[in-house]
Amino acid sequence: MSAVRRRVRVHGDVQGVAFRDSTARRARQRGVAGWVANRADGTVEAAFEGEPDAVDSLVEFARSGPSLARVERVDVSEERPEGLSGFEVR
Repeated sequence: MSAVRRRVRVHGDVQGVAFRDSTARRARQRGVAGWVANRADGTVEAAFEGEPDAVDSLVEFARSGPSLARVERVDVSEERPEGLSGFEVR
């Protein structure tokens, strides 16, 4: 199965609630490469790259986030895989 890549932008109360750390932990557990970062506008942005089912599971997690997060909307776009390895919190 070939790798896929999805970029997500998560809107709502998503900063200061361990969103990045929770996302990174799940990504590493599932073997998904990429990154996650807080943005100045209060959103969280992430890129997930890997096996389709694993990437889909991370996109689904972004729709709810950790227990203290209040996700209002998630924008998802498909991108060309870059061959990333590892997952980082930016």
